[in-house]
Amino acid sequence: MAIVDDTAPEKQGPSLLLQIALLVGLSVVAVGIGWGSGLYLTGQQPAAHEQAAVETAKATEATLAEAHDGMGVVYLEPITTNLAGPTGTWVRLELALVFDAEPDMMMAQTIQQDVLAYLRTVKIHQVEGASGFQHLRSDIEERASIRSDGAVKRILIRTLLFQ
Repeated sequence: MAIVDDTAPEKQGPSLLLQIALLVGLSVVAVGIGWGSGLYLTGQQPAAHEQAAVETAKATEATLAEAHDGMGVVYLEPITTNLAGPTGTWVRLELALVFDAEPDMMMAQTIQQDVLAYLRTVKIHQVEGASGFQHLRSDIEERASIRSDGAVKRILIRTLLFQ
């Protein structure tokens, strides 16, 4: 039989100590790069954020000034009533009317009574979901516009609660 050498050959790669040192060195470099980029991004953010906030505030002020020129807003008292179906369902609605000119309080009260009468005819399945809400809003806007002969330009639904 042949003589078989069972001894393990010597390893031909870098030593374990060198590998650990290389791993630690690369980790330190990665932490340093991450820390430096974090400082850079943090230093840049407040200036851009403050500038954007100032621009937004100026735009909002200009929009509000344009919107309120010649328009009046009337906040109506909350309307609480039963729906047509199901019988135990209550609705509470708070509205604001946007007039294109000086608001008329008597007209606002008439519109409020008209909305109350309309809500008594609504069934719960008609106002379910986002499309139901949009239909309710457009119906109330249409009724307010007709009742005021076009003086009411929009309605703002402040609160809508079903119980």
